[in-house]
Amino acid sequence: MRTRRLALTAAAVAALAATATACGPDNSDTGSTAASPAATAAATNGAASAPTGAAPTGASPTKAAAAPTTPSTPKSSSTPKSPDAASSPAADKTGYGQACGANDLALSAKSESQAGGYLLITAKAKPGITCTLPATHPTIAFGSRGIEAANAEQATGEPITLSGAKVAYAGIMTKTTNTNQAIQFTDVIVGIGNADPNPASIAVGTTPVDKPIVTNWHTVAKDAVPGL
Repeated sequence: MRTRRLALTAAAVAALAATATACGPDNSDTGSTAASPAATAAATNGAASAPTGAAPTGASPTKAAAAPTTPSTPKSSSTPKSPDAASSPAADKTGYGQACGANDLALSAKSESQAGGYLLITAKAKPGITCTLPATHPTIAFGSRGIEAANAEQATGEPITLSGAKVAYAGIMTKTTNTNQAIQFTDVIVGIGNADPNPASIAVGTTPVDKPIVTNWHTVAKDAVPGL
């Protein structure tokens, strides 16, 4: 009885083993076969979707690669002046519109008896020259010692433009002291301002000089009488 039971057990075990052996390959093949189409489809779908994916509208490669627009150069509001403009008569002082220097003028001196005696300086522009005298007095000096005349007027005058026959006058009182001490000079030096590089020397005859004074430039001779 025990021998028969063992035989049946062995037969059952053998049957189960056979059944497991028969089912194992079928399940394995089924799983492998079932997974293969899905994997293939997934790979196919992934590969197909990658090239056809449209880029976002705002990230267009064409717009991103576009070079920035170069700003236009602003136009000049005025045309540059020609180099010839600097060579105009007024700019290079060829004889028109400049400040007068002593070498621009024909200067003369005359002795007058009014107001105790004085020298009347007359100034005219040389031919072809138009220039302006400053609203003050000429620079007047006597001799190598440089005795300079002080201003005879407290107020300044008006600038005077000389051209052609127009004349300007200045009066010099050569001696303003009551003593007998004076230095005799025969020439007076006339400059237009202290910085005049070319002052003129004018003959005046023998003239006593002691603390001289000089008026501003005037267009009327009687306004150039010092002390009045």
